[in-house]
Amino acid sequence: MRRRQGRHQPLYTSAERRRRDASPWTLVQGILAPLQFAVFLVSLGLVLRTLATGQGAEAATISVMVKTLVLYAIMVTGSIWEKAVFGRYLFAPAFFWEDVFSMLVLALHTAYLAALGFGLLGTQGLLVLALAAYATYLVNAGQFLLKLRAARLEAPAPVVLAGEGAR
Repeated sequence: MRRRQGRHQPLYTSAERRRRDASPWTLVQGILAPLQFAVFLVSLGLVLRTLATGQGAEAATISVMVKTLVLYAIMVTGSIWEKAVFGRYLFAPAFFWEDVFSMLVLALHTAYLAALGFGLLGTQGLLVLALAAYATYLVNAGQFLLKLRAARLEAPAPVVLAGEGAR
């Protein structure tokens, strides 16, 4: 929530809310977020299985790569959404800390790809790095879920005209 001189500021101004609701990128984010979470769950299972049994390393590696590509997609489209709604690609005051933490999430996922591509870590090291990236992703997803909840709680109440409520 934005605060200005000790006063609570809504997450969205009325103009930002209108731009958010009119933007096609809002729908894109609404599709990519649960898709990314589903990919994360599958990949997490494959990574944990490989760490526990030593089997399925190739499937785990591919799943982390897919998770990272979906992350890149949601980050790029999220930046476009942020520009459409707030007028800047990143670090809009309403989502500043979520964007800061997103940079860490991106850095760890990208470090995984770099370590894989340059052969810097063995299978176990790569999978531990993937788990670190996934832990930051979970924190970041939690941040965004809290913002979504806050946005829903502050949504303007529908106007009910006299006599319309009792049906």
